[in-house]
Parts: sequence; structure tokens; C-alpha cells
Amino acid sequence: MAEPKEISITVDQEAIQVAEGTTGNDLFGDEKTTVVMRVDGNLQDLFRVIPEGSTIERVDITDQAGLEVLRHSTAHVLAQAVQEMYPEAKLGIGPYVQEGFYYDFDVDEPFTPDDLKQIQKRMMRIVKANQTFDRRAVAEAVAREELADEPYKLHLMDRQHDDEADADGAAVEIGAGEITIYDNLDRKGAVVWKDLCRGPHIPSTKLIANGFALTRAAGAYWLGSESNPQLQRIYGTAWASKDDLVAYQERIAEAERRDHRKLGAELDLFSFPDELGSGLPVFHPKGGIIRKEMEDYSRKRHEQAGYEFVYTPHITKQNLYETSGHLEWYADGMFPPMHVDEVVDETTGEVTRAGVDYYLKPMNCPMHNLIFASRGRSYRELPLRLFEFGSVYRYEKSGVVHGLTRVRGMTQDDAHIYCTEDQMKDELTTTLNFVLDLLKDYGLDDFYLELSTKNPEKYVGSDEVWDNATQVLADVAAASGLELVDDEGGAAFYGPKISVQARDALGRTWQMSTMQLDFNLPERFDLQYQAADGNRQRPVMIHRALFGSIERFMAVLTEHYAGAFPAWLAPEQVVAIPVADAFNDYMYDVVDKLKAHGIRAQVDDSSDRFPKKIRTASKQKVPFVLIAGGEDAEANAVSFRYRDGSQDNGIPVDEAIERIVTAIEQRQQV
Repeated sequence: MAEPKEISITVDQEAIQVAEGTTGNDLFGDEKTTVVMRVDGNLQDLFRVIPEGSTIERVDITDQAGLEVLRHSTAHVLAQAVQEMYPEAKLGIGPYVQEGFYYDFDVDEPFTPDDLKQIQKRMMRIVKANQTFDRRAVAEAVAREELADEPYKLHLMDRQHDDEADADGAAVEIGAGEITIYDNLDRKGAVVWKDLCRGPHIPSTKLIANGFALTRAAGAYWLGSESNPQLQRIYGTAWASKDDLVAYQERIAEAERRDHRKLGAELDLFSFPDELGSGLPVFHPKGGIIRKEMEDYSRKRHEQAGYEFVYTPHITKQNLYETSGHLEWYADGMFPPMHVDEVVDETTGEVTRAGVDYYLKPMNCPMHNLIFASRGRSYRELPLRLFEFGSVYRYEKSGVVHGLTRVRGMTQDDAHIYCTEDQMKDELTTTLNFVLDLLKDYGLDDFYLELSTKNPEKYVGSDEVWDNATQVLADVAAASGLELVDDEGGAAFYGPKISVQARDALGRTWQMSTMQLDFNLPERFDLQYQAADGNRQRPVMIHRALFGSIERFMAVLTEHYAGAFPAWLAPEQVVAIPVADAFNDYMYDVVDKLKAHGIRAQVDDSSDRFPKKIRTASKQKVPFVLIAGGEDAEANAVSFRYRDGSQDNGIPVDEAIERIVTAIEQRQQV
């Protein structure tokens, strides 16, 4: 028998010779944690034959790509378990998502928590059966015949012909150019379940046993469209090891403890009255203090940085948003118009126009452009930095409204900077440094940057201008020294942007500040300034938000600090607790001295017992609790009790006041 032909391939940057027909299993089958491979940059199953001249990279189960494949495979096991238990269930889609996976099903009744427990048990039986995944590329007619009882899978094939955009994970189910089916095989090689899928998958289900769990069920529209049927979605998570799963579950439990909606109620900060409508929060006095401190400090820093404060109305005539283009691009996200039957001239009293529509403003930039255009501008005035805490309103769908992080009425810390093209790079650099420094003052200090570039199918302006602006943003980002992640095609139609991504105390990422270049609005509003040579020039416009919105930023800080705000932001900075009623007056004297320094302090002189007063202050996460009894009063001293339960006794009153004042003035994270 002739020896098999040898071919040349490169494995993990090393050139080697292997027999023709070699698979990934032949190369990596003995490596228990290698679950998939990259062949010339594309993820493929280990059982696939490696072509001559290929460049191969092993992918470990702990790598991000390895985890994504693990989670996608676990979604298949979930779907198999559901159809074994509910034979009438029809399959939707089942992609991996960040830290987990889901699968959608068309079933008669929603899944209950008890259902999830039983489904997870069935999944474990499948996992322990050590099933393998097998890939088949088939003709469309074959796929339609095999999946004739799966209407949603047939719809996915129809979408390929209609050239519809992939939505909500549908790309995971079917690949362009060919149709593939993945079979789940038992130990004898018999097909026990199948799904329309482009793969790849892990070698066998036994790898899933290390750490997976179902987490919840919810309703979800097919492919994310409200015009489609509502399916039942089961969410789950899967990890490379049991320890990783436990660590994830602990993070989730901690996130639930930090949920700003829960803490907002416990700490009496804000609420969401049904009478107002979805996504319209109200801030209570304690929440109002935090918000005011956030806003006041931001105003102070903006003033120091050369911003000028402006104020604009909450509603405007329709034509403003026709001029800006927002009505064309964002009408679905705006509240319906308010119709005014007639407009009266304020000077003559005559009706000058009938049938005018007014809109609640969804953004502030068009009004800031009107301020710029209100008179002639000179290059000597630039850069002109306009800043506003402007309330805006957006008609978010009920399904996406979430606490303070996604609301319908919000206050943006909105700035628009007008500068010359020569000033653009310096202004962006200054703005980025200003943003990062200010976020650090609020207690966030773990950042990376994201650069959103042109969507080739949705942009205005010349390619040359876009390329230049994108390069300037990239240079500014690189000079910051922060990690830069590309968001290819993610820019709005009017210009590229940098966004600051901040990680909180749990390592979760939040998009914070954005700096967006805009070539569209200066043109639409015919904004001009007189240059040094007397010619009229267009200014460069930079959109800049620091918090994004006050509401969302407060939610982020509430969860970041778990409600234990630093002393300068805390609504109650000091609670003085006398050991007995006899020392009430002594504590009132201490509190009066603190109030003279502008400290928010009060005496707990309630009828509660001393231990309960301590517990109450702890639950309210008060930064400083001062305690005094007989010895303290005689020594003109107090005892400090901190939020972590530690105590510092016998501190002279003047020193105690100095400690507190210093911690607040320096914005110490205590």
C-alpha cells in the first residue's frame, strides 16, 4: 500500500509535515482543553480535514473564542433537552451571548422555574451521554425536507434568499453560501438530534459537564421584531470549569445585591411611580442631594475648563428637526408630536400660521447650533464650548426601559464644541483628558477607549474628510496610553467618535463619555465663522457627553459603590449617636460645629435602642458614625465608627471634624 501523501501546514507558527487527510483531532485530540481550531483565521471543528498549506491555531476552552463555542454547543444541548421533554416545541435560534447563551422556543406555555430545573437535569443526562457533534453540508432541498416541521428554521433559509439583515443572533444559525446541519450523535454514531447551524462545536458534550447552569426564562419576539410571534427564551451560562461557574454565579449574586433599583428603594433615593409612566423616574430628597452634588461639581469643573453655560427649551417646532435631519433618522425614537392649531404673532396678535407640530426634544445639539448661528462669529471666539444640563425625551420601547440606565426622560450633560480644523486635534486631546480626570474624581479609574469608524453604507461627507477625522481620533486615543478597541462601522452617519468605556467595581463595562465629530450639522445649519483672512469658514463640531445622562451615571455609581457613596456624595455624611439620652445635647453641639463647615450631619435622638441606631446607620451606608458617652463628653471627644465596622475611639472633637472635612474636600473614597 502506498504511503499517504505528506502536506505542509503551519501549527501555532511552526511549519510541520503531516499526512494528507489529517484532522484537528489528529493534531490536538490528546489535548483535553483544545476544543476548536482556527484554519487560516476561521474557526472550524476539530474533526474537519486540514487543507494543504493551511495555518492552524489551537483554541483552548478558556480562550474567548473557545468559551463562545462551548456556550453555543450548550445551547444545542438545551434545545435537544427541551424537544425531548416537549416534543411539540418548535426551534428558534440559539446563539452564544456575553457570558452565556440562550435558545428560543415556540411552546404553548411559558417555562416556569420548576421547568428549568427539570430541563437542566435532562441536559445533564445528555452531557453525560458523551454525545459528539457532526457537520453536514447539504443542499437546500435536503435541509428543507429534514427540517420540514421547524417553521422558524425554514424562515431562516427564506431570509437568505430575501437578503435580509441578520438579527438577534440569526447569523449563528445559518451561514452564507452553504447550508449546514449539525447532528448530535450517540456513542454508536446514531443521530439523536439535529439543528440548522453553521458551527463550529466542541468535540463532545462531556466538556459541558464542567460548569453550566440555566438562569432564567423570558418572552422574546422572533428575530427581535414586535411584528413577529413571541417565543419563550431560556437563558443559561457555561464555563470551562466548575470554579469559573461558581465565580460567575457569585458575581451575579453580588450584582443583584448592587442593583441600583433595589438600592434606590432601600436608601430612599428615587422611585418609578406608575402614575408617571414607564421610564420616568423621580428623585427623592436623598437622591436629590447626590444628584445636586454630581451636577454642582461638574459645573465647577466645566467652568474652570472654559465652557460656557446655556439653557434651551424642552420643546420645539418640527422644522428644527427637519433641518437637523433627526426627524428623518430618528423619528421612531421620538415622542409623537403635539399639534398646535394656530400660532399667534406676539407683537400684532394676528394668527400667522396654522397647524404647527411641536416635538419634545430628543437631543440638544440643534438648539446649540441656533445659539452659534444667532450672530456672526470670529475665529477669535473659537474654540467655543457650550455646555448644558439639558432634559431630553426619547420614546424607548417598554421592553428596553430599565431602571435609571434606560429611561424616557433624561438629563444629559451635553457639550458642543465649535473649533477650527487646525484646533481639532488639540481640542480633542484636551477634552479626552478633561473627561478622564473628571470621571476619576467620581471614583471610576479603569478605562479603555473604543473608536467607532465609518459605516460604508450610512454616512455623509467625503471619504477624505472621514479618513482624516478618523486618523485624528486614533492619534488622540493612542496618545492617551489607553487600550484602543476598534468598533468598525459603528459610527453615526455624521462622523466618527471615541467613547470611553469604564469598568466598575465588578469589572463590568459601561460606556461613559463620547466625543463625536460631526460634519453634517454645521452644513445643515450653515454654521460659519470669519477666518483670519476674512473668508467665511465652517467650524468643526464636536459632540461631547461626560455622563451620557445624569440618570444613567447615577445608576452606575450606585452599583459601583453598592450604595456606599464616598462622603462627598453621600446624602447623609455624618450621623451622631449618643450612647444614652443624657448625651444628646453634647452630640448636638458636635453636629452644629460640623454643619458650620457645610457637613450634612444629624443626631439620631430617636427612641430606638443604641444597637438599633447603629444598625440603622449601617443599613443607610452612612460614611461616618460618631458615638459619644460619658468618657467622650468629659474628654471633649467622640468615637468614629466606619462603614466596615471598624472603630476609632477617643478622638478629640476638633480632630474628628478636621478628618471629616478633609475626606469630603479631597473626595476621598471612604
